[in-house]
Amino acid sequence: MIKHDVKDLNLAPQGKKRIEWADGDMPVLKAIRERFEKEKPLVGKKMSACLHVTAETANLARTLKAGGADLVLVASNPLSTQDDVAASLVKDYDIAVFAVNGENNETYYDHIKSAIEHNPIVTMDDGADLVSTIHSDYPDKTAQIIGSMEETTTGIIRLRAMHKDGALKIPVFAVNDAETKYLFDNRYGTGQSTVDGIIRATDFLIAGKRVVVAGYGWCGKGFAMRMKGMGANIIVTEVNPIRALEATMDGYLVMPMSEAAKIGDLFVTITGDIHVLRKEHFEEMKDGAIIANSGHFNVEINIEDLNNLAKLKNPEVRNFVDEYVMADGRRLYLLADGRLINLAAAEGHPASVMDMSFATQALTTEYMVNNNLPVDVHEVPEEIENWIATAKLASMDINIDELTEEQKKYLASWEMGT
Repeated sequence: MIKHDVKDLNLAPQGKKRIEWADGDMPVLKAIRERFEKEKPLVGKKMSACLHVTAETANLARTLKAGGADLVLVASNPLSTQDDVAASLVKDYDIAVFAVNGENNETYYDHIKSAIEHNPIVTMDDGADLVSTIHSDYPDKTAQIIGSMEETTTGIIRLRAMHKDGALKIPVFAVNDAETKYLFDNRYGTGQSTVDGIIRATDFLIAGKRVVVAGYGWCGKGFAMRMKGMGANIIVTEVNPIRALEATMDGYLVMPMSEAAKIGDLFVTITGDIHVLRKEHFEEMKDGAIIANSGHFNVEINIEDLNNLAKLKNPEVRNFVDEYVMADGRRLYLLADGRLINLAAAEGHPASVMDMSFATQALTTEYMVNNNLPVDVHEVPEEIENWIATAKLASMDINIDELTEEQKKYLASWEMGT
């Protein structure tokens, strides 16, 4: 059997059911997989992917393998792995997987090391841990890598910082910046799945609660929209004046976190930055406040401050809920150890929205292999985005208009005015 480190191969039958169920709602990726099976555009290419190991990701892995890729898949987050899916990928699809839900930090990086020792020429990241580790600890391997794909806001921030510092040695596609990704995956996927994770973890009634959304990017917009639809009173905190203005005109209260901390019932960080919630905020929160994160890494909430302030910590008062008792008796509840609540306590994004994100990943991988790109953080080609959007509409039995020749001429000219 192919090399692997998963929790239990006996979980494979249930994992296969989940993979096949998700596949039924991923028609665009399925069409790509069927073409890849015939054309083999990735034949002989070693790939390593550091992604959330979910049923949807499994179908991306199947697609890459169908294209001929020699793939190793590792987890991009210690709590996001679906162990039954990981088992099925190994047992049913012969894909090397190194991922165990709940793995500690040492095991997490051991698994990333396994991905690096695979000697990939193409990598795929969800948070840039794989690429950054290669650059930091295995710089000699960058010479053999023709490129990478990055799917998160957090990862692209890191990669652009690397490029600015002159540290980036490989070309990377900013898949997260593709419209077929962030307009749908971030807004509708994160929006729905974050609500799902919070409700599963807490059985919390949303209606009437004050929900503080830290960050009004596409993920924050989607989450706020869903919470508003369930009756929440939304408070947005922002550092970007344009986004703060947008949130205001979308009908939300906007204020600094120092003020929101005093009145919020539920706090959710979705910024991609560090220590958005910290000591001065915890000191102001009311009894029973719930704290969660839906950003990629668990750095948005300063858990060390929370531990230092608490006189008592009661772990797992519910699944994925830790209770912190402050010196004055207030109780604060941290969900999923500050990790991605939508993947730790729920199942992540619905398959239908990941269909577009992973179709983008698959086609940019093919493009990367077929083109010699300079070192930079590249945008996904427009023709890839248009193909995916068109295919998605077709799968939904939706038709749209086409420009007439007269309209095309008008849009390409400057002479005609009023």
